[in-house]
Amino acid sequence: MMDKPNKLSMLTISLHWIIGILIMGLCAAGVYMTRAEAWDLYPIHKSLGVLLLSAALLRVLWRIKNGWPAPVADYSRLEHLAAKVVKWVLIIGTIALPVSGMLFSGASGHGFGIFDLVLVPAQHMPGNPAEVLAYSEFWAKAGASIHQATAYILIAAVLMHVAGACKHHFIDKDATLNRMLNK
Repeated sequence: MMDKPNKLSMLTISLHWIIGILIMGLCAAGVYMTRAEAWDLYPIHKSLGVLLLSAALLRVLWRIKNGWPAPVADYSRLEHLAAKVVKWVLIIGTIALPVSGMLFSGASGHGFGIFDLVLVPAQHMPGNPAEVLAYSEFWAKAGASIHQATAYILIAAVLMHVAGACKHHFIDKDATLNRMLNK
């Protein structure tokens, strides 16, 4: 089940694609939701974010146990450094994004959960249940700022990661992308 230099495990491949698709979808939805004020999407966004955190934590544990996949060829020091930085930004970002979102939503009094399972309840204003009362204005603002900044950093890192994969596949013509596609 461990990764090999020429073949990645199904767990590595599955976690990569599940987290990648969730991150891209949640970032796109997050940008749309805030600009279009699409309030109905927030419960789905929060639920998928909590599930993303679970998958991201599993991926971190897997990376600790299994290590990083070995490069398929020799590359310049600059390419190795760029790949290492982007990988760390992706790993840290996939943890920081859902954690900061939960901090923002929970501290602001909106609460969050996984679909119908409430993890942190909303705190409604006494006498006006349509409004929420923040548990902590400070942590709500901090969570919101971190969540927004992390989302944009992750979008940039994902774009660099995809560009790197395309470079490996179309310019270097190496097996990096094929290995992640299980070919």
